[in-house]
Amino acid sequence: MLKKGVVNPLCYDHAPIPIRLLTVRIFYSVTLYLLLPIVLVRLVWRGVRNRGYWHRWGERLGFFSAPELHEPIWIHAVSVGEALAAAPLIRELLARYPQRSLVITTTTPTGSERVQALFGDQFIGQPGGHVLHVYFPYDLPGVVRRFLDKTRPSLALMMETELWPNLFRQCARRRIPLLVANARLSARSAAGYGRLGGLIRETLADITLIAAQNEADAGRFRDLGARAEGVTVMGNLKFDQRIPGDLDDRAEVLRRELGVSRPVWIAASTHEGEDEQVLDAFARLRETRPDALLLLVPRHPERFARVEALARKRGYAVMLRSEGKPCAAQTGVFVGDSLGELLLFYAVADVAFVAGSLVPVGGHNMLEPAALGVPVVFGPHLFNFSEISRDLLESGAARRIENSEQLAAVVGELLGDAALRAEMGEAGRKLVAENRGALERLLGLLEGYLS
Repeated sequence: MLKKGVVNPLCYDHAPIPIRLLTVRIFYSVTLYLLLPIVLVRLVWRGVRNRGYWHRWGERLGFFSAPELHEPIWIHAVSVGEALAAAPLIRELLARYPQRSLVITTTTPTGSERVQALFGDQFIGQPGGHVLHVYFPYDLPGVVRRFLDKTRPSLALMMETELWPNLFRQCARRRIPLLVANARLSARSAAGYGRLGGLIRETLADITLIAAQNEADAGRFRDLGARAEGVTVMGNLKFDQRIPGDLDDRAEVLRRELGVSRPVWIAASTHEGEDEQVLDAFARLRETRPDALLLLVPRHPERFARVEALARKRGYAVMLRSEGKPCAAQTGVFVGDSLGELLLFYAVADVAFVAGSLVPVGGHNMLEPAALGVPVVFGPHLFNFSEISRDLLESGAARRIENSEQLAAVVGELLGDAALRAEMGEAGRKLVAENRGALERLLGLLEGYLS
């Protein structure tokens, strides 16, 4: 029995799809089938940089061997960011529902690696393991049916915003409760979805519940056609990210290796076209702070070698995290060429520039450095984190810059003013602490479907 206030997908039936919408849906599926060869070629191409794309293609097409699963809960997290946001939720589900299996899907190999690092010891096949990871199925009718036939989820949970017409329709037909959690929808994305017209309205109608990060996101989902009673505001799970208990000890060790007395600033999760701007800023900064160390962390592993080469071409002595050696005094750039250590890198930095914001990517999670008390700097492209960035600015925890010249100036100012860094860091910690609670609210919503 569902608890009071829980939307029950079994309480309403979908009306027959009008012929026009059925035609659109068929056109959508046929188009995906025609594009499949191009998609597979793209996997080959991406595999040149990250060989993970060359493996496990069958899973993406619904061909895999599934072990025996017990009332499985399915959680989809596209890549690293979503997997990290979902990690506290997954831990709680494993603790609260130990009899149930968890199926975790990702789209990218880096997301797969993050799931393996976080929950590999609980994979099915390990003693007491309940977790299965497979790649997310392509949104083709046959592929979706094979995936659902093999996993048979009792609940499907999409992290953030993943809207797939064929998959969602199959979940509705099979009466699988489907929730979109930590849901966000920028004005830019809403405009793009809006062009799909009736198809997107039908897709939203197949969702049992949308748990939006804030009222603005919730309003955009409603404007696109989501049922008003099927949309609620939950908050942002990123505020609830757990900080490992041993982080301070590990950070102290790494800081000694970097140089205790050296000012360290991190450029985290950089993208193509952004590393050059960061290195330009670093060159300006070194004019006044020649002892500064840049901790440069590319977003994608396939770019590690290119970023290293770029820094060396600029004339800097470069050290790699993978070398496992202390930085020499002449080292200018430390490249974080490892996975799963971003929190550690933030913890050793004096100032954090959160990238994906000097190029039109939309920004990345700036709550991680804020939670650690590190002053935050970001660029102008923030459409994925518009509300969070605004809150950080208003609280005094962050600075926004427009270009590499301003980046150098702001980082230089912060490195030269310990009191200001402490003030901004404390503001960030306070903001994160005051906004925690989305995880418990989401678990409360899920309880009604899982009890």
